[in-house]
Amino acid sequence: MRVEQAIDVAVQPMPEKLREVIAGLQSLRGVAKISAVTLVAELGQISRFGHPRQLMGYAGIVSREHSSGQSVRRGAISKAGNAHLRRIVTEAAWSYRHRPNSGASLAARQSGSGEAVKAIAWRAQHRLHARYRALLAKGKNKQKVITALGRELLGFIWAIGCEIERGHTQEVRRAA
Repeated sequence: MRVEQAIDVAVQPMPEKLREVIAGLQSLRGVAKISAVTLVAELGQISRFGHPRQLMGYAGIVSREHSSGQSVRRGAISKAGNAHLRRIVTEAAWSYRHRPNSGASLAARQSGSGEAVKAIAWRAQHRLHARYRALLAKGKNKQKVITALGRELLGFIWAIGCEIERGHTQEVRRAA
């Protein structure tokens, strides 16, 4: 409780655009206030990544590659990126084990978000849960499945961040 109050105080002087991104990221399942603030603190302006794959590479949650000539072999995740970001995303990915649902706490966090952000969050629930079930059905290790979900969750985080930042930029242009 005191941590969340301290976070609220720390977030107040931030630019409005970043506060909106923090609120929008909380529309995702598994991403509450502390996680959303951590994501924004680690990433800054999300739209600086031109494609979700760049964000995934920044987090170090892409596969290693060993290539020589014509042969290309892919290995485990590289872990060459931001470890804190990778940990937060992987922790959030655990919530996608459960069937898509909008409980009371998630609905409360989504109340201030726009329809486009809610639609992205809902798509994330459906896609990531289906991916979880499919990978487990193939016999994959549960931790590797969660890591794969974390990687895809970064794509949805990128989509929400870009959507909010683009909307904020359009509002600023209209006001000028």
